[in-house]
This record gives sequence, C-alpha cells and structure tokens, in this order.
Amino acid sequence: MAIFLTINMIKHARAKVQLAALVGYNFAMIDPEPLRERMRGKRVCVLVGGPSGEAEVSRRSGARMHEALIRQGIDSFVLEMEGDFIARIRETGADLVCVMLHGTPGEDGTVQSALELAGIPYTGSDHFASALAMDKLSAKWAFIANGLPTPMYVSPEVGEAPEDFGKRAVAQLGLPCVLKPRREGSSLGVFIAHNEEEMARGLAETSPWYPLVIVESYIQGKTVTCGVLGTGPEAFAVPALELRVKGREFYDYTAKYTKGMTEFIIPAELPPRLYERVQSLAVRAHNLIGCRTFSRVDFIVSDEEAYILEVNTIPGMTDLSDLPAEAAAAGIDYDTLALFIVASAAE
Repeated sequence: MAIFLTINMIKHARAKVQLAALVGYNFAMIDPEPLRERMRGKRVCVLVGGPSGEAEVSRRSGARMHEALIRQGIDSFVLEMEGDFIARIRETGADLVCVMLHGTPGEDGTVQSALELAGIPYTGSDHFASALAMDKLSAKWAFIANGLPTPMYVSPEVGEAPEDFGKRAVAQLGLPCVLKPRREGSSLGVFIAHNEEEMARGLAETSPWYPLVIVESYIQGKTVTCGVLGTGPEAFAVPALELRVKGREFYDYTAKYTKGMTEFIIPAELPPRLYERVQSLAVRAHNLIGCRTFSRVDFIVSDEEAYILEVNTIPGMTDLSDLPAEAAAAGIDYDTLALFIVASAAE
C-alpha cells in the first residue's frame, strides 16, 4: 500500500509540474475575496429547466451552482423557466440572474434577449454571442472566415430532399461522417453514419425533431475540451481535458451524464505543440464568438491538428461536467468558479 501511494504521489506531482509548464500561470489566479465583496447584499436567481431536451442537465447544473453560492453566504434561489418567468424574477427582487439553461431557448439568445429587454443583469454571453455559438453552421462560417480549423461540412440546400442531401453529403465528405442538429447541445441528435443506409436512417430519425442539420467529415482523433474564463483581452484558457469514453462510439449524451462512462485526463495527453494549440484556439474562438465570462470549446485533435467542433456559452456545471474539472486542475475550486461567474454580472 505504501509503495502504491508513493508511486501515485510521484505521478500526481509530475502531472502537476507538467500542467504548470503547459498552462503557464499560477494555479490560484482568481481571488475570491473581491468577488464576495462585490456580491454583498445581492440576491441571485438561478434560472433552470425550460422546454429543452437538456432541461434535466440544466437543473443539475443549477442546483450545484445554487449550493455553491449558499455555502458562501450569497442569497440565492432556484427558479424554473416557465410561463412569464421575467415577471416572476421581478417579483422575487433578484438583483441578477445566473442563467444555467442548456439548449434552446436558454442558450440560443432567446432568454438573453428577454433579460436584456427587461433590464435584468445576467451571467454569461449576450444574446448575439449565444445565438452565433448555438447555430453550428453560423459558427462554422465564423471559424472558417477567421482561419480557425474546423471539420469540413455540408449543409442542405433550400428545398433539397433529405435522401438527396444524405447522398450528396456522403459523396462530398466520404465515410464515415457525422450528422448533427444545427441548434442543439449535449450531443443530442448526433449520429455517425458508416454507410449510405445509415445516413438515410439517421436523417429519417432526426428530421422530425431537428429539421435543421449539418453533416461533418469524421476525424479520427482524441476528444478534447478546453474551458475559457474571462472576457476579451482578459480571457484565459484553463487546462485542456481529454475525454476517454467507455463502451460508446463517441462522447454522446449517455457518456456525458452517466457516472463512470467517461475517463477525464487532465492535462490532455497531447504533444506540447498541440496542447498549446488547443488552448490558443479556445481563447481565439471564445473571443471571436464574443463570449463573456466563461465558455467551453470542444475539439477533435488528430496527430497533426486541433479542430474546433463548437463553442458552448453555458457549459455544464454538474458533478460530471468538464469545466469544473478543468478549473479545479488550475487551482480554482467549484465555489470560486461559481462566484466568478455570478460576480461578473454584478459589475
């Protein structure tokens, strides 16, 4: 047992040194005391739920955020997004809203627009950045126009029949390829097609739920995510995380939210050049989209390049989520991360 513990302590120490070298900054770079002072006397509404397929994940994220705020003496309560939620927020006397909604309409700019029109401060990205990031096609246009690497894609033409689109996508991208809803998160509706029959079936199953889709080329590589904290020139990347999925073809909804199905490797086991590339691209994508305070950028990393899949403007904050684990690896505990997120809306 003593030998086992010693070996693991050495491994942990080596990983810490490697992480410090790769990240290049102090592990405790967020001072919580000024943030607590900023939040003194503020009441926080943690907004969760809604009609999205990710509503349950939203509730889990919101519950954990709420608990973290309560532990720090902040007046916090959880509110389900339903009905005239703006009027209900006003009735509670909340000073600001911590938006912990995932998927539409909470992550696509709709709720953000409503809060802006009502003059209610809220956490995270504004309506425009939220809408841009949520639409995978629009985000791809932004990435490509600004020289950021992203997988090749095909999108349907106006009036094109699904079966014709599927054949065209396979012809242009080859197999396998990846079918995705344009405006959805948590890998909902994502389908890997290995032949034309699977593509046709994927489109048939997806179309009733997600009429807007894209198809991407499949890139063999590691699934990596990298969180970004801050806004504009102050934005910085936290340690990149590699996700090793057990018993699934890719990092799907089940793998994301089922304990024990995904192994987190922090820092991601990449050559230094690619690791630094991931962090640099994450910050560039965060700022290109116009994200505020926090985001998570998802990648597929091949032997040669890191490819941006998407930018998440409201990353999951559950006990199984990437961003809290990445922040913790940088010495930022969950409570401090939660405080950082809400205090940004109190400025």
